[in-house]
Amino acid sequence: MKIDTACIHGYKFKEPTGGLAVPIYAASTYKHATDPNDPHGYVYSRIQNPTRETAEKAVAVLEGGIEGYGFATGMAAIATVMELFEPGDHIIATLDLYGGAIRLFRTILEKRGLYFDFVDTGNIAAVRAAIRPNTKGIYLETPTNPMMDITDIKAIRAAAYPDILIIVDNTFLTPYFLNPLELGADIVIHSGTKYLGGHSDTTSGFAVVADIGINEKLRKLHVSIGACLSPFDSFLVLRGIKTLALRMDKAQENAMTLARWLQNHPQITRVLYPGLPNHKGHDIMKKQAYGFGAMISFETDTVATAHKILRNTKLITYAESLGCVNSLITIPALCTHEDLPEEERLARGITNRLLRFSVGIENAKDLIEDLRQAIEY
Repeated sequence: MKIDTACIHGYKFKEPTGGLAVPIYAASTYKHATDPNDPHGYVYSRIQNPTRETAEKAVAVLEGGIEGYGFATGMAAIATVMELFEPGDHIIATLDLYGGAIRLFRTILEKRGLYFDFVDTGNIAAVRAAIRPNTKGIYLETPTNPMMDITDIKAIRAAAYPDILIIVDNTFLTPYFLNPLELGADIVIHSGTKYLGGHSDTTSGFAVVADIGINEKLRKLHVSIGACLSPFDSFLVLRGIKTLALRMDKAQENAMTLARWLQNHPQITRVLYPGLPNHKGHDIMKKQAYGFGAMISFETDTVATAHKILRNTKLITYAESLGCVNSLITIPALCTHEDLPEEERLARGITNRLLRFSVGIENAKDLIEDLRQAIEY
């Protein structure tokens, strides 16, 4: 089954009435089986719920994993997965990373005894050099948020010891454009709030695993920590997934058009989009992914120009999230990465002139005109 078909038919809940939409099972508690020695089936909604189970299995099918777990947010998914590690473990993380993940690692997980090194994971030699005897995990984003750096997942798998878990945040590309488990990753994470849901009306997170042993550990953590996806939000994600292929194709088409236009604008000094041939990760993307996604970062000539864009766009919304049907733009230095010390932020290339653009599914000509009038306002 092709993935665009799998978005609709990949996993179907056996709805007793024959309804085509999975019902929202709001029950928190379920009657036990008649036999006290047979506790199987649904017991308590934190443990499992029919609507959430359907969403979890749908995402697992798309990612090619053996099991998926739904969480209230993407950060809840990351935090729960990181509980697989023990105090004293060392984790290598992509140098350019979503600010919320960096904050979690530094302010919470380091206090619990984990050690982190932030490395350019696109540089395989640097990754090898960072591996220690106690290295137990490598945490990747590809493309990264917001600098759009690319990591060769197969090369990371080849460089890492077999017992090192490779975790990939696949929020930007979704399983429609990238399947990290097929490339050697052990766990895939999503902020389902973004492209999977796709409509800015739900928060959710997912983790999909490839190995039975990891699956059993994560299952216990999921139930024990309890940051589980609600039935209603599960329903919204399932609805969003049905149009994932259409939305990703259109948004990517728009992103390529917008990236080329931005490249030729005199007040835009740099465009970071993996679909452009001059992007340093372009060839790796063509090798390991089925598309380039719809996220663009670009740098303006001055801070004033950046702020003009944020103030004056009419269709493109100044907002922090991404991956929905409408286009969103933000300034990472003041929003998603504001907690980073300025020196470190600038060293990563996150200047006050850098904007992150989540391209939506509007008409590309309208988006170009919106940017043009905002810059010239």
